[in-house]
Amino acid sequence: MELKLIEAQIEAILFTMGEAVELERIAGALDHDVETTRKIIHNMMDQYEGEERGIHIIELEDAYQLCTKQSMYETIIKITHIPKKHILTDVLLETLSIIAYKQPITKLQIEAIRGVKSDHAVNKLVEYNLICEMGRMDAPGRPILFGTTEEFLRSFGLQSLEALPIMNPEKIEDFKLEAEEEMQLQLDI
Repeated sequence: MELKLIEAQIEAILFTMGEAVELERIAGALDHDVETTRKIIHNMMDQYEGEERGIHIIELEDAYQLCTKQSMYETIIKITHIPKKHILTDVLLETLSIIAYKQPITKLQIEAIRGVKSDHAVNKLVEYNLICEMGRMDAPGRPILFGTTEEFLRSFGLQSLEALPIMNPEKIEDFKLEAEEEMQLQLDI
């Protein structure tokens, strides 16, 4: 099969699906092996990035999606008249960070780490599609487990959760000491 036709088929699949499509599914639809399909997609990714185009292909945990380039957002906002910018406050970012690094995690576990109720933050992150329910814990009351979504990966420019920054162990110890000092100050009041 001609390379240009294969690229056109991949483009059609990604455009039509509108969400990330697993590499194996794409290869199966093309009757090609996974590695050849991966090489073709990566070649297409280079072509899209190298040219002045409004779209590109992103990779999300061995799946691919056709997306609008971030540089085109202002133009799209002008045509849609509905700017969709979610503001992530410090509270939301803190909660999202806990979920990203500790997932799957329950709301109670999040609250134990943060030291305050997290209902509003968790609900907002679900509304923004940055986190979702991943199931239920096998424990009394069967609490909901939360984890990040593909939208989280897209929003933060990550290919997978393995791409999350690694925390410096010394910095973690500093945070623990600060938290203990704050707790002691509150107890002294």
